[in-house]
Amino acid sequence: MPRNSDSTELGVSVTHSLSDVPAEEWDALGDGSYPFTRHCFLYGLELHHCLEPFGWHPVYFLVRKGRQLLAAIPCYIKTNSYGELVFDHAWVNAYQRSGLDYYPKLVSAIPYTPATGERFLIQRDLAGDVQSRRALRELLCRAIQGFCSEQKLSSWHVLFAEKSVLDELGGYGIMERSDVQFHWQNHEYRDFDDFLSRLNSRKRKNIKKERGSVASQNLDIRMQHGGDLHPADWQRIHDLYAGIYQRKYGTATLTPTFFQHIGEQMSRQTLVATTRDQGQIVAASLFFRSNTHLYGRVWGCDQYFHNLHFECCYYQGIDYCIAEGLEYFDPGAQGEHKLARGFLPTLTWSGHWIAHPQFRAAIEQFLGQERRYIESYRADLLDHSPYRQTA
Repeated sequence: MPRNSDSTELGVSVTHSLSDVPAEEWDALGDGSYPFTRHCFLYGLELHHCLEPFGWHPVYFLVRKGRQLLAAIPCYIKTNSYGELVFDHAWVNAYQRSGLDYYPKLVSAIPYTPATGERFLIQRDLAGDVQSRRALRELLCRAIQGFCSEQKLSSWHVLFAEKSVLDELGGYGIMERSDVQFHWQNHEYRDFDDFLSRLNSRKRKNIKKERGSVASQNLDIRMQHGGDLHPADWQRIHDLYAGIYQRKYGTATLTPTFFQHIGEQMSRQTLVATTRDQGQIVAASLFFRSNTHLYGRVWGCDQYFHNLHFECCYYQGIDYCIAEGLEYFDPGAQGEHKLARGFLPTLTWSGHWIAHPQFRAAIEQFLGQERRYIESYRADLLDHSPYRQTA
């Protein structure tokens, strides 16, 4: 791996904690409005015990020229596939049947966050320098693949990345994989009724019925910024979120102190749709925002209220995007039920480098077959679009 020898040479180094990187240096990289690669978000996961108990071991690759940080990529050594939302269990089983170890592996991802965004973070001063940006990504790519070989890691996976960047790195043996999420796009709607007017009659009536049933329950629902919530509110919101995991999935990965941390440190980018019944928070949906996107993350509720999930997780977010002029709303992974509520099937992308040449060839063949299925699946979904057909 290259070393810093003087102020004119690029050097790649590795650290296992963002405590070693000043926040102002890290936050000068990449899209400063994308919430999930901000120093306070990633370091908050470390600091508040959301990572290593669940098999995420941080490895941050840094590119410096002299003392200046030019690029970085957050990575994690994994001994499982938990919290990635790009499913490779069939690959694990194939390795095991062959007597080989698939774990440990390396992933470049945001833990528990299937939200597309930059993974290769580059100094914003280089925004217009296409050649330098490509060279920095290629330098990181070579360094990471060398690291995987040195550490005997089976593979490297870049999850929920930008397809244009993955296309550039095809020469490094990175294979592309696609999947479908359901996203909403703001076509400069004046208000929620304007959005509804673009839907076909049946879907429009159903959404009005759902919102009306929530309104009839006399609940106090509001979208609040993280900085407007008190520590006791955050504890309650966490308890609701953790309760969903305890009833359905096991253990909640995000801690109460992490919730409070992001509410304080990212007070304008963190939002919660809170539902109160007689002053008590009974349901909550957590969101993050960038300059262009709203991202739905987690939901919690410990009572049953008819259609409240749709109101808190979808309709409140659409209202917010229209009011704030945000272009896109990504409410999270999976869920064909989102289609009827205005969220259209959108391709997401990941990149996969497999060290073992025979498995690389087999997985490449599998990905080609899977891609054809995904394209057909998305086309079928679009045939059932809830939007009115226009000439």
